[in-house]
Amino acid sequence: MSLNTKLRKSIFYIIVLFLLTGIFTVNHLQTLAQNYDRSDTHLAQENGAKTVEVILQRHYLDGEISEEVVEETIWSMEDFWSFYEDWQLVDQNEQKIIFMKEFNDISPLLKMNGYFGLSDDDTLSIFNGKPNDSEVIQSFFQVNTSRLKSHLRDELLEGIPISSKDHYLEVIKMVEEFAVKEM
Repeated sequence: MSLNTKLRKSIFYIIVLFLLTGIFTVNHLQTLAQNYDRSDTHLAQENGAKTVEVILQRHYLDGEISEEVVEETIWSMEDFWSFYEDWQLVDQNEQKIIFMKEFNDISPLLKMNGYFGLSDDDTLSIFNGKPNDSEVIQSFFQVNTSRLKSHLRDELLEGIPISSKDHYLEVIKMVEEFAVKEM
């Protein structure tokens, strides 16, 4: 046999060895991952991990409160509390923990479907949809409509869509100068 043939056979055997080693490693890693997934719950119980219901309350400028409920497996209390360090603890017991966070923004509901308008008694209100026959979400103050500029009155009767926090605050401030003053 020539040197070239021996070299080719050696290279061939080395490549086959690397391929077999790679296949074995991949199969072994997959088996480990499957076993880890199956034993995750069992390990949580053995290691003293606790599963609790976490309720996250989001409070928005417009008064809207949304809640999200998640199941958390607590492996380490230190890690758990650091994960929620930006949230304020409201209540807790063995099964449930309630956190609250205030957002300096209007709620997603208002951004999607909120309209400023006037209710039947001329109160500046926010409606879930255009003011005609829609549900009032929030009321502010009664407006002296005789002092309102005609275009602003027409816009409020038609409904002014709320697009952002700045727009929300701007409309309240603009209409506030026409508020009925209490005696």
